[in-house]
Amino acid sequence: MGYEIHAKRGWVNRGNLYRIKELMKRAKAGDRMTLAFLGGSITQGSVSSQYTNCYAYLVYDWFVRRFPKTAFTYVNAGVGGTTSQFGVSRVEEDVLSYKPDLVMIEFSVNDDDTDFYRETYEGLVRRVYGNAYEPAVLLVHNIRYDTGVSAERIHREVGAHYSLPSVSMKTTIYPEVASGKIQNREITPDDLHPDSDGHALVAEVVTEFLDQVYGQTAEEERPVPMPAPLTANAYENARRYQNHNCLPVCDGFEPDVRLKKYVNDMFRCGWTASRQGASITFQVEGTEIAVQYRKSVKHPAPVAIAVVDGDEQNAVELDAAFDEDWGDCLYISTLAHHMEKGVHTVEIRLQKTHEEDAEPFYLVSVISA
Repeated sequence: MGYEIHAKRGWVNRGNLYRIKELMKRAKAGDRMTLAFLGGSITQGSVSSQYTNCYAYLVYDWFVRRFPKTAFTYVNAGVGGTTSQFGVSRVEEDVLSYKPDLVMIEFSVNDDDTDFYRETYEGLVRRVYGNAYEPAVLLVHNIRYDTGVSAERIHREVGAHYSLPSVSMKTTIYPEVASGKIQNREITPDDLHPDSDGHALVAEVVTEFLDQVYGQTAEEERPVPMPAPLTANAYENARRYQNHNCLPVCDGFEPDVRLKKYVNDMFRCGWTASRQGASITFQVEGTEIAVQYRKSVKHPAPVAIAVVDGDEQNAVELDAAFDEDWGDCLYISTLAHHMEKGVHTVEIRLQKTHEEDAEPFYLVSVISA
């Protein structure tokens, strides 16, 4: 490959290193450990030539080689096209249930640089960092290589507030691309997803941080207790409703009872409907409500609406037609944000169908917090 980047510039938030240093002590001693990676399509390994070439696996391999006495378990919880809003609702099932010793979180090119995603990201960080098993946490900030756009600014604010270390591609790989020293198409086919060479560079930034921590001998003070949140923090305890954990009232919607095979096998455990007028109604508690459904590249596609607490005037359209061509999309639509706390009714109703619809409407889940 032979690309030169200033990987040492990637460590942008020092943070408190106590948990990571303790992790490395235990790894030297040969403890069994679990390393988890939570994020979007980059973490999943999109467009890398094989799964062992994605940055997450390369970082896992660094641990395997650095600590040969330890048996490491690798958990890749990357799901393409998803944000921290979804991440916080699934982190219990997809990550924390494995009792991880280290969690790396990567959503900076999926989230937008807005107050909304500052809050969802903070909820995710608090849920992981505050877990009873006290995993070490490292925040990873990727970037778009054509525009330099990412949510790193707000994500770093959250990381600094909780004294968590973070590493950045904005200060390492991106300057080399922007200056022309590395051509975009040498490391990414679409300016978003790294190819295998790009993943190797991302892994280099992460492992350079780990090398620096490994080389430090000074003891680290224990971190202070969890500080008060930066935001309204409505998302920390987000919950996801699917057909295995709730009983909605169904009229024309049928549960999909196929088992989920792997973490990004997302169109499972939901409900389908194809008859106009079919409805499904949930009772959920909280101040935040969202729905996930499938947007399909196969057209025509049905259209549903979502109504909260009977407010038909503010119904949200759920159009299952997807305008992109890269594949079906797990789409999330926010129905309510910072509403009055309590129990709320959510009705999804099939509003429009076509005789030639290629796929039924697929409701993946309802999320509340």
